[in-house]
Amino acid sequence: MHEAFWHDRWETQKIGFHLEEINPLLREFWSHLELGPDANILVPLCGKTLDLHFLTEKHAQIIGSELSAIAAKDFFDEAGLTPVISSHGKIQSYQAQNLAILQGDFFDIQPEQTATINGFYDRAALIAWPEQARLKYMEHLARLLPQGSRGLLITLDYPQQQLAGPPFATSSHWLEEYVTPFFRIQLLSSEDALSSNPKFVKNGVDYLYENVYLLERL
Repeated sequence: MHEAFWHDRWETQKIGFHLEEINPLLREFWSHLELGPDANILVPLCGKTLDLHFLTEKHAQIIGSELSAIAAKDFFDEAGLTPVISSHGKIQSYQAQNLAILQGDFFDIQPEQTATINGFYDRAALIAWPEQARLKYMEHLARLLPQGSRGLLITLDYPQQQLAGPPFATSSHWLEEYVTPFFRIQLLSSEDALSSNPKFVKNGVDYLYENVYLLERL
């Protein structure tokens, strides 16, 4: 999606993708990555997710990436934290305790800024991109992650023609074709999520599966 779309979402607070709780799938499956307390975690397109709190309590350093300055500021305001703000090229870094949010275009983040990363978490980043931009995102994510990095990826799969995204449908077939050159993939869970998503039910979507994958950078 164009940057203006997401800036407008935050400016008008049309942020239905934001969860007011820590994602239950993160709680359930994060331990499968077997990352220790000294791990450094990347969270692409993090918004102001409460999942960051879960991760900061478990690991040494968390680096979120977020386009919207509103989202970054809101996260720290709502957490009662005062970040130190610094500029790194086109990126603004908001740092407090063991959390940094890199505010700006995800594609402006450079590998040297993520060289110490060994884990990542993607709940709403891959599915935020339409198909024509999704591979570009995955290729850049792979550039930012050192070999052996392990991550948790959560996707939605549904008949795309029945409902326009975002979130966009991402099938296991797409992952197998375009992600396996960069990552080893293991499906951890696939659950029928249609009944718990009224928007999809209202629009007559035939099925909706929420899938959880473990990815390892090759």
